[in-house]
Amino acid sequence: MTAAPRLLVFTTLFPHPGQPGAGLFIRERMFRVAAHCPLTVVAPVPWFPLQGLIRRFRPHYRPPAPCHEVQQGIEVHHPRFLALPGIGRRFDGLMLALGSRRLLRRLDRQGRVGLIDAHFGYPDGYAAVRLGRWLNRPVTLTLRGTEPRHSRTPGLRARLLRALRGADHIISVSESLRQVAIGLGIAPERITVVGNGVDAAKFQPVDRARARRDLGLPAQAQVLVTVGGLCERKGFHRVIEQLPQLCERFPDLHYLVVGGPSAEGDWTDRLKSQAAELGLEARVHFLGSLPPERLKGVLSAADVFVLATRNEGWANVILEAMACGLPVVATDVGGNAEVVSAPELGSIVPFGDGEALRAALTAALARAWDRQAIIDYARANSWDTRVAALLGIYARVLGKAS
Repeated sequence: MTAAPRLLVFTTLFPHPGQPGAGLFIRERMFRVAAHCPLTVVAPVPWFPLQGLIRRFRPHYRPPAPCHEVQQGIEVHHPRFLALPGIGRRFDGLMLALGSRRLLRRLDRQGRVGLIDAHFGYPDGYAAVRLGRWLNRPVTLTLRGTEPRHSRTPGLRARLLRALRGADHIISVSESLRQVAIGLGIAPERITVVGNGVDAAKFQPVDRARARRDLGLPAQAQVLVTVGGLCERKGFHRVIEQLPQLCERFPDLHYLVVGGPSAEGDWTDRLKSQAAELGLEARVHFLGSLPPERLKGVLSAADVFVLATRNEGWANVILEAMACGLPVVATDVGGNAEVVSAPELGSIVPFGDGEALRAALTAALARAWDRQAIIDYARANSWDTRVAALLGIYARVLGKAS
């Protein structure tokens, strides 16, 4: 019998006490893998000597993380790496590798690094490939959505390419990201698509009337909801700007905004100001960040999930909304069209086309949906099949390395 691989998960985006909502999709996947093989997480955090001063004026800037913690019985390390603000990201990959080298060498001596499993092409994948060479360990690299932008950015494209070429195997959360890598010259057989999954035990519909009462919503209201970090990319503002005209058609329309500050920024005040300027204070409800046990109630209170995002790899939250019976309206970016793959599940609209977004939301709110069919589709995309595929990849990579 082949021994289970010893994985070292390497990512700069992972939940910690200062940033509990960061990288939940990575933890969701990898902690399920941990049920089948030993796993340690190394999640470095950016640092420079004076960042505490910046935090006085921007409280959410680079929240501090403990050096070591245990999450759900799994060790998580947060080494620091030098990242100077204002000079771009060209040096992040090298600094990330240097800042993590001592820790990884110690973990390797303890027999805890059989394979390095990195998430995001740059800087994480770039650093992981360097660390893999220093330790003589194979590296897998998951593409998660930042790669298209980095492939077009001078100074980062070459570093992304080095990461892709140096990885022993590439995992992509969507076919669209796989095509980005192929377009950069990576052989198709070196890339496997393994989408994100959904936990149907956490995300399932609850009684709608009760969910609406809990939120103070009218029983007969039409309700939209978006979940995500309150940053520009997620597109809450693109939905809010369509609400005045939507309210003309649906006089009892409400919009639930679920999320808080993220590593990409905090648009909370800007979004609240936008809603106030449009006279929508009573229609737009800012609920903050919510844990899964509360999120299913909010999703169940809604009629339609909307994600007007500028960029995604594979948005877990779409499947989570579907698992609660919601049709989805999302922009045609990243893997969104691969998740919302049929008209019975929702619709995909061009990014930046406000009229198309408004038309799709109007149609979705007016339509009678087969919500059980949507739930069944989500449940068919469980984590179990994803984990089995990942374990097979790890076994093949380790077999080749040995």
